[in-house]
Amino acid sequence: MPASLISTAFHQAGEAMVVADADLKVVAANAAFAELSGVEPYRLQGRCVRELLDKSHLITDPWEMLNARDHVKAEFTYRNRMGRNAPAILSVSRLRDDHGQPSHHLVVLSDLAALAASGRKTGREVYFDALTGLPNRDLLSQLLNESLEHAKRRGARVALCVLDVDHFKAINDRHGQTMGDSLIALLAQRISHLVHGDDILARIAGDEFALILQQGADEAVLSRLLEAVAAPFHLRGEALQVTVSLGVTFYPQDDADGDVLLRHATQAMHRAKQRGRNTFHVFDPRFDRELQAREVQRRRFRQAIENDELCLHYQPQVDMFDGRVIGLEALVRWQHPEQGLLAPGHFLPLVEGASLDALLGEWVLEAALKQLERWQRAGITLPVHVNISPAHLLSGHFVQRLTGLLACYPEVPATRLKLEVLESAAMGDLQAALATMRDCQNLGIDFAIDDFGTGYSSLTHLRQLPVDLIKIDQSFVRDMLIDPDDMAIVESVIFMANRFRRPMLAEGVESLDHARALLALGCAQAQGYGIARPMPAEAIPDWLADWPNRHEWTALAMHTIGNSRRSNVTKA
Repeated sequence: MPASLISTAFHQAGEAMVVADADLKVVAANAAFAELSGVEPYRLQGRCVRELLDKSHLITDPWEMLNARDHVKAEFTYRNRMGRNAPAILSVSRLRDDHGQPSHHLVVLSDLAALAASGRKTGREVYFDALTGLPNRDLLSQLLNESLEHAKRRGARVALCVLDVDHFKAINDRHGQTMGDSLIALLAQRISHLVHGDDILARIAGDEFALILQQGADEAVLSRLLEAVAAPFHLRGEALQVTVSLGVTFYPQDDADGDVLLRHATQAMHRAKQRGRNTFHVFDPRFDRELQAREVQRRRFRQAIENDELCLHYQPQVDMFDGRVIGLEALVRWQHPEQGLLAPGHFLPLVEGASLDALLGEWVLEAALKQLERWQRAGITLPVHVNISPAHLLSGHFVQRLTGLLACYPEVPATRLKLEVLESAAMGDLQAALATMRDCQNLGIDFAIDDFGTGYSSLTHLRQLPVDLIKIDQSFVRDMLIDPDDMAIVESVIFMANRFRRPMLAEGVESLDHARALLALGCAQAQGYGIARPMPAEAIPDWLADWPNRHEWTALAMHTIGNSRRSNVTKA
C-alpha cells in the first residue's frame, strides 16, 4: 500500500488518532484528534501521550497493562474543547520493528458521547466489550461454533467454561461502580494470561465471562484457574479479593451446538454457586435430560390448571370427644385425561419451588371459596382448611391476592376459610411469615401449623407464630401404637400444645384404637382414614347425614375416658 495512501487515511480518519514513538512521545496527530481535544496537532508533537492524559479520569490504567500486552483498551473521561468532561475509549497498540523491538504506539480515542448520539455502532463495538476489549457474547457465539467445527474435524475435545464473580454486587455497593469496573478489567487481564494462545476469553455479561479451552481441561486446570482468580487485586491502595463460581461442559461428551453448550455451562455455574461458590461444577447431560423432562411435565401441569383438569376432594375433621364434625381439609387432585385421578404425590413435586406454586395455590383458594359459597346456600357451614406452600405464603403479594379473592365471594365469611402452612414455611423467613399471617388474621382467617413435629424449631414456632391449631403429623400418629418412639413424639407434641394453650388435631387416625389413645393423651380433634377418606364435594352431604350413625365414633369419649377427664381435653 503506498505510503501516501496510509498518510491520507490517517489524517482523514473519523477516529481521533495519535502516532507516538517507543517512549510514548507524539510523532503525529490527525485532524479528528484536534477536533476532539481542541488542541492543534502541531502543538502536540514531542509531548508525552501519558502526560496528556494525566488529567483524565482513567477507569483502568492502560500504561500498566502495556507491560504485559501489546494491545490494551481503557475507558476514561476527558475534558473536551467546551471544557466539559466526556466519556471515551482509549485504545493503545504497540508497534514493533523487524527485530521485534517496540518502535511506535498507535493511540486511538473513541468519543462515546458522539457514538451514542449518532445511534450507530462501529464494527468493533458490535463484537467487542468496551471495558475489557474482549469478545462479547455475539462474537463468542461465532468463535465457539468455529471451534466446534474444528474439533469435529480433528476429533478433539473442547471445554467451555462460564465464570461468574461471587458477590460482585456487594463489591460495587461498597466501593462504587468505578472500582468495580476496574476490578473487572484486571480480572479479564489476569485470566487472559492464564490461557493458551488459541484459547478464547469473552465477557458475556457484567461480571460473567466465558472461556473456550481448545485442548479441553481437567480438574487440575480448573482448580488452578480458581486459585489464580482468588489472588488479591491491588486497586488504588486497596487489596481486593474475589472468587468466581465456574461451570464447565465438555464437547463431544456434551454433543450440542454452541448456544446449547453455553446454556449448559451457565447451568453448571449456577450449580457451583449453590454448592457454596469458589468452586467448579461439571455439567451432566443426564441431569439436563431430567431437567428438560421435568420442564415438559411442568408445562403440562400448567395446562392442567388452565384446562380446569384439577378438582378438590375434602376430608372431614371431627371432635372425638363429642362426635361433632368440625371442618374439612381441601386436598387437590388431578383428573388426568389419560391416567385418571392422580393424588398429589404424582404432581406436587413438579410444583414445589417453581412459579407454579402460587398459581396452584390461588386455584385451590378460589375453588375452595367457590365450594364454600355453594355449601353456604345448601346450609352447610363447616370451615374448609386449605394448604398453602411456603413459596406462596412468602411471595410478597399473598395478602393482596387473597383479599381480592375474598371480595369475589362476599357471601362467604372469611372466618370459614382456614389456612394450613408447613412448619418449615415459617422458618424460611420468620419475620415475613409473621407479618403475612397477622395480616391474614386481621381479615378473620385462622392459621394451622401442618405436619407439626417434623421441623427443627417447634418450640420457637409455638411461642412466636400466631397459629390457632397445631396438626400432629400423620407419620407419627399412624405407628404410635406399635412404635414407642412415635408414641413419645406424639405425647411430647400434645404436652407442648397444652402448655401453650393451643388446640391440636391429629392426622393419620386410622382406627378406634388410635382415637382412644389420642383422647387419653388429651388430643380430641382428628382426621384420617378411620373417620373418612378424602371425597368429592358432592359426596359430603351424604357423609354428613350418615356420620351420626357411626355410634362407635360418636360415643367414643364416653366409653374411653369418661366425663372425669373432660376438663383436660382441648376443644375446638
